[in-house]
Amino acid sequence: MAQVSPQSATGDRRPLVLGVTGASGLIYAERALKYLLGADEWVEVVASRAAYSVYQAEEGVQLPSDPDKQAQFWRDRSGGVTGGRLVCHRWNDIGATIASGSFRTRGMVVMPCSMGTVAKLAGGLSGDLLERTADVHLKEGRSLAVVPRETPLSAIHLRNLTTLAEVGVAVIPAIPAWYHRPQTIEDLVDFVVARVLDRFGLDGVVPLRRWDGGMGRSPDALE
Repeated sequence: MAQVSPQSATGDRRPLVLGVTGASGLIYAERALKYLLGADEWVEVVASRAAYSVYQAEEGVQLPSDPDKQAQFWRDRSGGVTGGRLVCHRWNDIGATIASGSFRTRGMVVMPCSMGTVAKLAGGLSGDLLERTADVHLKEGRSLAVVPRETPLSAIHLRNLTTLAEVGVAVIPAIPAWYHRPQTIEDLVDFVVARVLDRFGLDGVVPLRRWDGGMGRSPDALE
């Protein structure tokens, strides 16, 4: 019997695909899952091969390769959230559902996104499931966003990002704002996550204090 996805907070029963590469900043993926699953959304996750090594280096933990164990791992890392539907895929399973354009999604975000992945997507190359899935979203004209986490950016990086932007990819760098008066690292991360999810109509998922046109403004500041 086919599985039925949960009724999402937005009423859209299609999944959002979350790609996680070996770029620094895996907390962005963790926080996104916390809010998406907490809102009963359906998320399909694929981590690149390099992501496993980066998790070990940055957090001292091993990202499981088994899809079911990995799903529990993400839930644990995301605060133990139990809602929503989470499906994980092996990095090299190019026969997975998300590798086909016939599998309908609401879009895909690669967060964090390495410059190596950006280069491959810009060049139309796909050597693993994450890259293949992103390429599918490009060819199908679906929403695709990348969250690059690199500094400084070379001219090559900028050209590759421009190539993606020219074909409709949303380039959303991991650059937070301060007008919402962040108090923790999580507050800074959540700002970026919120702006990313805005692109997919999920603007109510992350509780974010948004700019109201007068935040922090005093009469003296206007003189």
